[in-house]
Amino acid sequence: MSISLVLFDLDGTLTDSAPGITRSVAYALEKMGAEPLPPEGLLRFIGPPLKQSFRRYCSFDEARCEEAVRRYREYFTAGGMFENAVYPGVPEALAALRSDGLRLAVATSKPELYSRQIADRFGLTPCFEGVFGAAMDETRTDKAEVIRYALASLGASPAEVLMVGDREHDVLGAKQAGLPCVGVLWGYGSREELAAAGAGALAETPEALPALIRALCTPSSRF
Repeated sequence: MSISLVLFDLDGTLTDSAPGITRSVAYALEKMGAEPLPPEGLLRFIGPPLKQSFRRYCSFDEARCEEAVRRYREYFTAGGMFENAVYPGVPEALAALRSDGLRLAVATSKPELYSRQIADRFGLTPCFEGVFGAAMDETRTDKAEVIRYALASLGASPAEVLMVGDREHDVLGAKQAGLPCVGVLWGYGSREELAAAGAGALAETPEALPALIRALCTPSSRF
């Protein structure tokens, strides 16, 4: 492999965003008079596109999905997005990868407008060449679409890019875009989920990630 660019998912990979996301979902369901979800049900919303999750886990039709997203954003934009924290060890891992000469960027299914604000708030923006995400009209939410958008914006080809994420949709989206993917185990996806999706390697901790990526980038590596 000859990797020069590493794309990072945001929620569950760089930041522990569960408090803000789950509270935003719970708020939306309450405002809509919908059946509440248990804590484990709320956690399923972290990572995938919102409409997809409301459709899958709440059985909402298109109109209800749109209302749910609107209600979600009421709480999220009022401060929910900052009910969040960078995982310990992540800034150091990013610094180590940059010291290795790798380019770094964010590719997330979260709206780009919010993702940039979160990266700014938590001091992550200087680590990356760009923060790429979904459009506010809920287009470009599919992970493969976001990845292709990031590659086009950065002038990179799939052959030189690696994805890093914590959920199956990160792995599957990377595959669809022609990229290998490293799964991380400190986020919201399980070892079993990531392995079943086809992650090429798994990182146990942020501290272990730079060495793992270095090993994968050696000429003898087999992803």
